[in-house]
Amino acid sequence: MELRRAFRVNGFLMLVVLLIVGAAGLIGGITASGSAANGGGAEASAGAVIGYIVLGVAVLGLTGLATVGPNEAKVLQFFGKYIGSVSDAGFFWVVPLTAKRRISLRVRNFETQKLKVNDSDGNPVEIAAVVVYRVVDSFKAAFSVDDYEEYVRTQSETAVRHLATTHPYDAAPDAGSHLVTQTAEASAADPSRTSLRNGAEVAEELTAELRERTEMAGIDILEARITHLAYAPEIAQSMLVRQQASQVVAARSRIVDGAVGMVGMALQRLSDEGMVELDEERKASMVSNLLVVLCGDRAAQPVVNTGTLYS
Repeated sequence: MELRRAFRVNGFLMLVVLLIVGAAGLIGGITASGSAANGGGAEASAGAVIGYIVLGVAVLGLTGLATVGPNEAKVLQFFGKYIGSVSDAGFFWVVPLTAKRRISLRVRNFETQKLKVNDSDGNPVEIAAVVVYRVVDSFKAAFSVDDYEEYVRTQSETAVRHLATTHPYDAAPDAGSHLVTQTAEASAADPSRTSLRNGAEVAEELTAELRERTEMAGIDILEARITHLAYAPEIAQSMLVRQQASQVVAARSRIVDGAVGMVGMALQRLSDEGMVELDEERKASMVSNLLVVLCGDRAAQPVVNTGTLYS
């Protein structure tokens, strides 16, 4: 079976008709009952029965009245059989004696719990996500799963766990770090890997996976994004020290690169402009002094040399 529109009529029109029919049946039944009591015979008794039957039919007809709000659907079942859904807002009359289940079509969102999962590198991380969704098929939402809200929550947590286990917290070691583990070296060898910190790519992948998981329940996932991502407390301090060390090494590496370039430029200009002739030993001494000044983390202390390099 699939989603289909249920039979419905304008509720206000049917309400007036049913009230008129009910009132006519009541009046006719009372009149015929009075006539039968005064010796009206079998015809009067039959008229009273018909009048009360018409009244009962009108009362049963009132059970078909239903109100549907904006962004809401009513799923109709007639003695257990699905007969259609009403998703237009308004006041309607549908088949009487039907069970009417309300399904909200509004956009909803919720945040998953903070889950503790090992990432693809084996590091324990804490991760949580916010999921925005809405029901687009009231039939599937009502009958394909027991509780579509709980189904979305469970599938969202499952998708977040799967995402965390298939991606590393960091895609590659920090630039300039040469003291890395074998795991980090493997990450560097595969720069195409997406880390959990790549928000846009991870959100797109999580949304696509959730759409596949919830399609059978008539749910459309509008967006899913990571809202919390951190190393687990037991390794957070160690990872902080590692990141700080990596940043220090990266900064030093950049300083050295710049210093070497500046020294090379200085020697080249001295040579091009012919300001001074330097042999290899003097060049080595000059390079050493310049690198100490440029790469040191403290202010250089000048030393006055009163002799020569060879004395």
